[in-house]
Amino acid sequence: MKARNLLFVVVFLFTLTSCGNRELYEKTDYFVEQLQTTFESYGLFSITEYEQFTSDGKYKIAPTGRLINVRIEDYNATREDYEDLKKDLLRHYKNDNRVNDVYICGGGTIMIDCRN
Repeated sequence: MKARNLLFVVVFLFTLTSCGNRELYEKTDYFVEQLQTTFESYGLFSITEYEQFTSDGKYKIAPTGRLINVRIEDYNATREDYEDLKKDLLRHYKNDNRVNDVYICGGGTIMIDCRN
């Protein structure tokens, strides 16, 4: 009985954490796709024009040029939070040839690199 309950809790927690970034992935996927179909580049000064937030307000996604910037909208976000987010996004884009890299930029946010 304990093993079944433990299994249920583990599956529930996995589902909770994997669904938590679903909207973030949908938004970043949208920008990645737009760079393949609609835009050659978002330009350097268009960040506020195209920026989006997840509905829970946890993330801000803002394209610039052929990069997509992802920022955690929590002033208490730590380097570890960004490392975890980077790992999640790297895993999400692992087999996507439209994305060259996912990294933490000098400003401390995540960049999804779609440069040719």
